[in-house]
Amino acid sequence: MRIYNKNLRLQDITIMYFTALAALMVILVASYQAPNKAVEVTSLKSNLSYRLPPLPMPFRVPLDPLGELQLAWNISYTNQEVYMELKVADLKHGVFLGMSDRGELTNADLVVLWNTGTKSYFGDAWSDGKGHVSLDGQQDYELIEAKQKPDGYSLLFRRQFSTCDPRDYLIEEGTVHIIYGFLDQPLPSLELLNLSRVHTGLQRVLMLRPNTPSPTLPPDVLTLDVLAPNVIIPNQETTYWCFIQKLPENMPKNHIIMYESAITPGNEAIVHHIEVFECSPEILNVPDYSGSCDDKMKPNKLNFCRHVLAAWAMGAEAFYYPPDAGLPIGGPGSSRFIRLEVHYHNPLLISGRRDSSGIRLHYTPSLRRYDAGIMELGLVYTPVMAIPPKQHTFYLSGYCTSKCTQTALPPGGIYIFASQLHTHLAGRGVRTVLVRGTKELEMVQEDKHFSTHYQTIRVLREMVNVLPGDVLITKCTYNTEDRNKPTVGGFGIMEEMCVNYIHYYPRTKLELCKTHVDKGYLQKFFSFINRFHGNDQCVCSEVSVTEQFSQIQWDSFTGEVLNSLYSTAPISMHCNQSSVTLFPGEWDKQFIPVVTSTLEKARYPCEGGSLPAR
Repeated sequence: MRIYNKNLRLQDITIMYFTALAALMVILVASYQAPNKAVEVTSLKSNLSYRLPPLPMPFRVPLDPLGELQLAWNISYTNQEVYMELKVADLKHGVFLGMSDRGELTNADLVVLWNTGTKSYFGDAWSDGKGHVSLDGQQDYELIEAKQKPDGYSLLFRRQFSTCDPRDYLIEEGTVHIIYGFLDQPLPSLELLNLSRVHTGLQRVLMLRPNTPSPTLPPDVLTLDVLAPNVIIPNQETTYWCFIQKLPENMPKNHIIMYESAITPGNEAIVHHIEVFECSPEILNVPDYSGSCDDKMKPNKLNFCRHVLAAWAMGAEAFYYPPDAGLPIGGPGSSRFIRLEVHYHNPLLISGRRDSSGIRLHYTPSLRRYDAGIMELGLVYTPVMAIPPKQHTFYLSGYCTSKCTQTALPPGGIYIFASQLHTHLAGRGVRTVLVRGTKELEMVQEDKHFSTHYQTIRVLREMVNVLPGDVLITKCTYNTEDRNKPTVGGFGIMEEMCVNYIHYYPRTKLELCKTHVDKGYLQKFFSFINRFHGNDQCVCSEVSVTEQFSQIQWDSFTGEVLNSLYSTAPISMHCNQSSVTLFPGEWDKQFIPVVTSTLEKARYPCEGGSLPAR
């Protein structure tokens, strides 16, 4: 009887062994086959008749430093979808394109072309918290065409802005962090791909932007090139190069009506962004300079060249002013000196490359009806506005109050047509909203994935009319998880800013509309926190605010109290004229504007919302 039972147990074990072996073989065979929902590229029939946008696509950007991977796209706001063309100069065994919150390889939304060794497949995929890739159960990238062309292999596909798939990235206005990579070996199974083990890169773009046709320039238009003077690009990853240029002698007033980038051929993948600043008219002479913007020996007067005239970032198109407005340049009250700043991104450490890139200004002596102006919104550059250390999310807001707009704006108000958002390294998001009465009326500009490494002037899809008595609130989001000390406001790169430079017309005398917390209430905060932590030592006004912040014992309670202070305490309003003087009035100890109704979140078609009217 015992022998019989023993044989039975051996029999059971044998059956279990071979069953497990068979299951393993099935898994292995399946892993070497493409998942059912992937598209076999070799059997693809072109679907060019399905709402294909006209070619060439209007928006394009080189993704890698050598320019071997190009992304072009078109936007259909009517259908709430983006058409993309990915072109690979030398395709080996595959390529992937992805989007993630801040360019991480983890938790990314991916589209992958891979070769198993015998066949090629295209599919919607995602990466987990360790970079492992899996095919998405909901395939939201539709492949339209895949073919070899004279200049490379082309993939044409489309995707909805929102798919309601939790593993997909929501494509919305603002910065999109694009990740990419090349597959150098066959990939029997997509699940064998780990993004940390392949060559990858990062590029930032504004995916959604106005797709209106470019206006025609007038016949009397003139051009002024503001270019780097045949610079040898340093063989380091990041360089900011500054150059001072003089305007023509006795240049009369003109209107800039358009500007565009002028990139040295071959350097399209290295020139990251460019800005042109007008120097302060009060500085009568700015010395010649061509060198690193970070050089401690550069002339101090370069710091007075901060008035933005033009800004371009990789992938940006030409910037056109509205038909009724132009940005003044030349004439009385302007400076003869302008500063060019070029950001070179050279991760391959290429040596000996020369560059004469810059901005081409198109201007006309035939003045338009209105002068365009640039106004600063947000927070004053002051250490009284600070972010605690070790914060995943911390908000600071600056206000352009109803009292200031009532005082400074004309009866018909102003029209905002573009804006340039700005923070330093801890910034993660920026939004400016228009408030009328106590209700949020309209979003001026919002970027939930903002990066200080990608700053360009962004044209609004629709102009925003700001009337006297309106409020503009600029709110910035920060992350200081990597910092052990508080981050104060200021000009240094490790200090912080919260700014929106709005471009508008007609130009007014109001050049700066910003706030900071009342300094007296901030001192009350220091006194309370020190007493709470058992520190009875007097925190006196002789000690700088920066030092007071650094001496605080930081914990979650301290951070919450500071946040409460910034949300409720009175503010000091800087309602400044172009002459850097305040408009007449009392601007200290003002109440924070009250908002009782916020904007509703737009619903996408997959959420039950309707498509825009055709």
